[in-house]
Parts: sequence; C-alpha cells; structure tokens
Amino acid sequence: MQLDLSPELSRFRDEVRAFLHENLTTELRRGQRLTTAMYPEPEISAPWQALLWKKGWLVPLWPREWGGTGWTAIERFLFETECALAGAPLVHPMGTRLVGPVILRYGTEDQKREHLPRILSGADYWCQGFSEPGAGSDLASLRTRAEADGDDYVVNGAKLWTTHAHHANRMFALVRTSTEGRRQAGISFLLINLAAPGISVRPIPTIGGDHDVNAVFFDNVRVPRVNRIGAENEGWACAKYLLEFERGAGIFSPRLRSQLKRVGDVVNALRIRSASRGPGHAGRTEVASETSLRVLLDSRFGEVCADLDAFEMLELKTLSRLAPGEKPGSVSSILKLRASRLKQTIGELGVEMLGTDGLRWRAPGESSRMLLSSEEEEIALRDSLLPEFLNSRAFTIFGGASEVQLGLIAKDVLRLYFSC
Repeated sequence: MQLDLSPELSRFRDEVRAFLHENLTTELRRGQRLTTAMYPEPEISAPWQALLWKKGWLVPLWPREWGGTGWTAIERFLFETECALAGAPLVHPMGTRLVGPVILRYGTEDQKREHLPRILSGADYWCQGFSEPGAGSDLASLRTRAEADGDDYVVNGAKLWTTHAHHANRMFALVRTSTEGRRQAGISFLLINLAAPGISVRPIPTIGGDHDVNAVFFDNVRVPRVNRIGAENEGWACAKYLLEFERGAGIFSPRLRSQLKRVGDVVNALRIRSASRGPGHAGRTEVASETSLRVLLDSRFGEVCADLDAFEMLELKTLSRLAPGEKPGSVSSILKLRASRLKQTIGELGVEMLGTDGLRWRAPGESSRMLLSSEEEEIALRDSLLPEFLNSRAFTIFGGASEVQLGLIAKDVLRLYFSC
C-alpha cells in the first residue's frame, strides 16, 4: 500500500480543503465540536448536508447516476479526514449511508425514483427500526407484526433505542410477516411514514443526559405494501447488507482522531490556566504528585495515539482493496469492533485527563447552537467530555454488540466453525 499522495490525490485534497474553508462556518464547527450525542441535531447537520448535496459530494458510495462521486476508497478517506479535522458536522447517515444503499440494491425503479431524491435533498429524515424489547443483539427474535390487509400491511409492536426518531419523518424497519420456518425467513423490510395514524414516539434519556434515542410504538398502523423493499419474508438479506454499511463503510479513524484532538485541546487549556496561577500556588508535595500524574497521563495519551495510528493503517488497508461502491464485507466487523473500543478508550482518557474536573456533571445544554465567547466555549468543551464518555458506553452495543462482532469475525473472517 503506497502511503505517499500522488499529485492527483494532492490536488483532490487541496480542493476539499478549499471547499471546507469557503463553506464551513463557525456555527457549524461549534455545533459539531460541542455535540456529545451520537449525531448532531438536524439544525446542525442539515445545512452541511445541503452544501455537500449542492457540491455533489454527499453520497460517495452511491452510483454516479444517483449522485455518487465515483471516488476511490482512498479519496473517500481523504475527504472524511479533512472534514473531521476541519470540524465539519457529521451528516446523519440513516438515509445516505444505510437505507439509501439498500434501496439501490433491492428496491424497484419506482421506489428509487420516489425515495432517493428525497434522501439527497434532505426532504426525508430517516430513522432505523431494528431493535425491540427482547430483540437487540438477537435481532431475529423481533416480534413487531405486519399482517397483510388488501394493499396494506397493518403493523403492531414496538421499536426501541431508535436514534433521532423524534426528528424523523420516515423509518426503515424490520417486521415479522411470517412465523413459519426459520426466524430469519419470516422478516420483511418496510419503509414507514411516521406521520401515519397509530404511531407514538417516547423519549429515552441517555446516561449522558442527551435526548438521542426513543421508543416507537405501532398501533394498527397501515403501511402500503408497495413500501416493502425486496420480496416478502426476505428482509433479512436487506438487513445484513445494510449492517455491513453501518459497521464498515463509515470510515471511523478521522472522527476518532478529531475526538482525541478535542481531548488534547481541553487538557492544554487546563494546563495553561494552571501554569498561569504561578509556582507558589501549591506545596512541594502537591507539585510532585501532580507532575507524576501528568507523566502517567501523557504516557497514556501516547499509547492511545499509537493505537489510533495502527487502526488508521488497518482501515486504509481495508479501504484500498475496495472498488467504488463495493460493500466492505465481513471485515466490517473488525473495523466496527476496534472503532467502538477506541471510541470508549478516548472517552475514558478525556475524563482521566480532567482529573477532579471530571467529577463535575453538567447536563448538556444549548451551547452548541449559541454564540459563545472563547472562554465560554472552552468551558462548554471541557464540560462535554464527561457526557461524551458516558454516551460512548453504547458504542460496543449498537450496530451489533461486540460479542456479535467477535462471532462474525470467527466465522466469516477466520473461518472457524463451532458445533454445539
């Protein structure tokens, strides 16, 4: 794998940097910088999505005829890296990166014409209806029923941990259309209008204090059968295809590096303030103790940097083998597993670096959408590290728990087989 940029790639990187310089406002940067939840709020991500759509850079994974860029995997990596380091908002991926590829692969031409343009324009904001009470990592246990009734399905049941359902107007969901045969064989993939009668959304406050996820309930909700993607009872194939994109097509290392940079910025600010208090502020014993702790934490910071560098090389090696638009395959489980653990490790490091300041809890506020002085923004950034750490605990659960990823790696990557 050649790591030096060719002249063509250097020109591409410069073009991306120029676009970011011209279009990425202070407000958009601040919104992403102070986001502690999984994704920024729509008022932060939607304007950036519109700018990318206008430029033609919104959906690199899609075919050119539907707005794709035709970029190589390395060009995608360069783009994601420059966006992350510049502080660009994370585009909400449910439409562009998850359901969009499923519609492209399994949808009819009518379904493509109806839904894909609305994903690109942002007219539809999607959420994912997979997990349920009693069906999380064991997704095939889902019980939300969709019974055929004329031209419609009548849907009853509940979905859990539904990210941004309170903002969304559309949901892609797995529903049970048959109880015959294997559990996976009776599942269908539906596109649901959340404005339909009989749907209620209830917030689930997270440990970090954010309103990010919800419970969604269906009470005799009518969904047109033309909104089914793929054949009836064959939605499991759609789900597996989608999960490969969720786990391995997002390019993780740039955002992880951006998160680590935020930790470093906070620690540097705290140390500058501590140094400004003068040498007579603390006694000799306290100074010695603080120095020892600083050396220990600096060493830990270096270890995390090395781990992140190694993961970045793994991700680059994986991406370099992919043709434009090609799905990542089973190796996506390796990338998802390692990225989730690194996300948590960086969050833990941030709280450790704060010392006693890490014990102070402040619920997330509206700071990401406000104009702040430099001192106020510094405080808001410092206060964001604890909620971000707490929210990171979910990263080894959603998108397939770590235990699930390990099983997939053993079976599909290492070719290990087990008998009970």
